[in-house]
Parts: sequence; structure tokens; C-alpha cells
Amino acid sequence: MAHKNNPAKINKDSLAGRVTGFLEYCEVEKGLSPKTVENYSRFLKKFTAWLDINSFKNLKPGELSDKIVWDYRLYLSRAKGSRTGQNLKKTTQNYYLIALRALMEYFSIKDIKSLAPNKIRLPKLTDKDKAIKFLSLSQVEDLLSQPDTNTEAGLRDRAMLEILFSTGFRVSELVSLNVNQFSVPVIEKFLKDGKSFELSISGKGGRIRVVYFSPRALHWLAKYYNKRKDNEKPLFINYRSPAPHSREARLSIRSVDRIIAKYVKLAGLPISATPHSLRHSFATDLLNQGAGLRDVQELLGHKNISTTQIYTHVTNKKLREVHEKFHGTRKFNG
Repeated sequence: MAHKNNPAKINKDSLAGRVTGFLEYCEVEKGLSPKTVENYSRFLKKFTAWLDINSFKNLKPGELSDKIVWDYRLYLSRAKGSRTGQNLKKTTQNYYLIALRALMEYFSIKDIKSLAPNKIRLPKLTDKDKAIKFLSLSQVEDLLSQPDTNTEAGLRDRAMLEILFSTGFRVSELVSLNVNQFSVPVIEKFLKDGKSFELSISGKGGRIRVVYFSPRALHWLAKYYNKRKDNEKPLFINYRSPAPHSREARLSIRSVDRIIAKYVKLAGLPISATPHSLRHSFATDLLNQGAGLRDVQELLGHKNISTTQIYTHVTNKKLREVHEKFHGTRKFNG
């Protein structure tokens, strides 16, 4: 059960009480994106809730010890994910610890006595931990065919799925799309010409990149677009509200997660696919078709090529095929 802190009772000089100052520092001085600040807030909320539960609510930064950090790491290693009900993956545990380390770095910069940032050790990741989950093309097709396109919500879902696989969007980028970024005449022109539609977006870290909508993705976007009769700003809206105009109608990241989880179950897919699985599938398909890592880096909006190298499972497979074709078939003359 999630534990809710009462901000009014938090000592402003305590570790938990200084989190707000840290988040403001990230926003103003470091210039981090709103999404990054939001993530830091979410990750640190778990830590401050844990402190509260364990009677450390008013713990000051200088009182944080190696033992307390170790106990928190132990807690994370045994914690269950709210969506999967399984132990948090090591990569997820690292996100929480990286946020805590960033808080310690803030204390150091502001000359607030605290534990050294390098004392926040991260679990070592194995190749298995780093392995990505992606869908084969047949599995992607099964997933894309699940929405009932006789309904407006079903058309929305089909358009979302097609766009995720066509562009390699992060789900946060998908839900940020607005109606005014598209127009029916432009979409129809690209459909008629059979060309991909390009759009400049602001991605992670505020980095600008160009994404491409395939004619197939445009087809389903146009069908959904033409079905819309409202004047809402977001491209993808929530139909669950009885009065969509009474509040912000933009579909949330969590809603997209739930929608895709529903279609994964309907499709009977053998792996736990998420919106990010479609991003991985997009990148994997590009590499299988002969694209280079640098090209995939640009299309995904990765800042560093090292991030894109998680897809080397594909290039490694191709190297095996090259070796077997040109070298591995040589007969051994003993």
C-alpha cells in the first residue's frame, strides 16, 4: 500500500523536507525537463515514504548512514512492482538509487552535510538484466489487430499502436502530441503520394529530433482523426470520462500502459509487452532491415551511441550469419 506523507508535518530541515528544494534546483539551475523532474519526484517519494514507515521521517541529511542506505536497497530488492506483482528489476531499482544519489549531489553543491554521493552504490547489472524485450513482426501484427476499430476508442488505440511502431516514440512523446500538429489535407496528400510524414518533436532532455509516420500509420491516424467530433487539444484523448470537456482530456502514460496491457492479453503474446517494447521492436526491425546503429540512434533520439548499443543482439546475430556464410562452412582438413 502506498504511503502518503503529510507535507505539513515534515521538518523543512529534514532530508524529506529538502526534496522540494532539490526538485526546484533541478528545474531552475540544472534546466532539466519537466518529465525528468517529475521522475525524480516519483522516485524520491518512494524513499521518503520508506523513511516515514521506518520512523526516519525527520532524519536530517547528515544523519543518513550507510546502514540506512543498505536497508533501503534491501527493501527495493524485495519490493513488488504495482503492475507486474513481481520483484522490481535491477534496472528499476537503479532508477530509485540514481535519484537518491542526485539528491546527495545537490546537498554537496549546497554545502549541506550529507552522505557522499559515491556512497550510493548501484546493483551490478548482468547481460540478462540489460536484455531488452521486443516483439517479432508477427507478434506486432497480432497486437496491432486487437483494437475494435468500429468504435472511436478502438480507432484511437489502433492509431496509437501503429504510430508507436512506426516512429519509435517514447510513450511520453506519444501522449504529448496535439491535434494542431496535423491536418487532414496534409495527411491525405502524404497518403496519396505513399510517402512517410515527418514531424519535429522535442524528446527526452529537450532534444529535437525528426520522426517519421509511415503511410500505414497515417492511414489509421486519418481514420481516427476524421472520427473526432470534439475540440480537445490533445491528439489522443481519454474516453472513460462521462464528461470529457469538464477536465483535461489528454490520455495519460498510465492509461496507455493499461490499454496496451489489455491488447497484449487479448493477443495471447508470450512476453510482457509494453509501449517501450514497441520502441524496441521498431529499432530491432530497422537493424534487421540493414540500418546502421548511428541511423537508429538518430531515429530513437539517443544522446549517446552507447545507449543504442543495447540492440547489439541484432548485429551480433548478423555477424554470426556472416561468419557462417563466408567462413564457418569451410571444411576442416585434419
